[in-house]
Amino acid sequence: MLYAVPIAVFVIIAILTSIKIFREYERGVIFRLGKFVGVRGPGLVFIIPFGIERSVKVSLRAVVEDVAPQDVITSDNVSVNVNAVLSFRVVDPQKAIIEVEEYQFAIDQVVQTSLRSVLGSAELDDLLMKRDRLNAELKRIVAFHSNPWGIEVLAMEIKDVDLPEEMKRAMAKQAEAERERRAKVINAEGELQAAEDMVKAADILSLDSTAIQLRYLHSLIEIASEKESTLVFPLPINLTTAFLKSNAKT
Repeated sequence: MLYAVPIAVFVIIAILTSIKIFREYERGVIFRLGKFVGVRGPGLVFIIPFGIERSVKVSLRAVVEDVAPQDVITSDNVSVNVNAVLSFRVVDPQKAIIEVEEYQFAIDQVVQTSLRSVLGSAELDDLLMKRDRLNAELKRIVAFHSNPWGIEVLAMEIKDVDLPEEMKRAMAKQAEAERERRAKVINAEGELQAAEDMVKAADILSLDSTAIQLRYLHSLIEIASEKESTLVFPLPINLTTAFLKSNAKT
């Protein structure tokens, strides 16, 4: 009877320490006397207590984290501060625990190194306008290193690019100069088109003297409609010519 209480306590402790509950998105990597014996879960899992079996909990949910800002010098010698976002998840809990120590820290180091390497070999224009290509290259490199650890890289994208103030001012001046150049080109194209239209109109009017006079009268009417004016209509040229011919005959 004296031993019943200690035995009951021992049994209760053994039961409590042998029960593990893993959620739907969790798995337990089980080691027996230091040797891997399997992955268990989700749900209720029994392990041998008192240190004979030990479980390491691994989450299978996607992890989205900000990568620490990195100072990068591009291939055209521009210093920028780059921030990125990494998204990944564990697809093989056994490899994530056995193949690498602290897989999350390891993948962070790979990402930071890849950022400096890939962006350091690119020009500033590529960094600003060709991010899709750089993002794809970053994802490929990070996946190459992390796949053996049982990790799937879902996305690797450049988030922010912080430029020096002098570079921002230079780019603003460049953009303004480009806008002015486009405006001048559009204005010159408009003047050229107007000149071509005027030449075509002159060619058409030159075929008929009456059309020239009608156009002249129309222009006078337009001028008169703008403000009070006194219009002097000259004698048509064809009538003057006829009058001169008649005087010559006499």
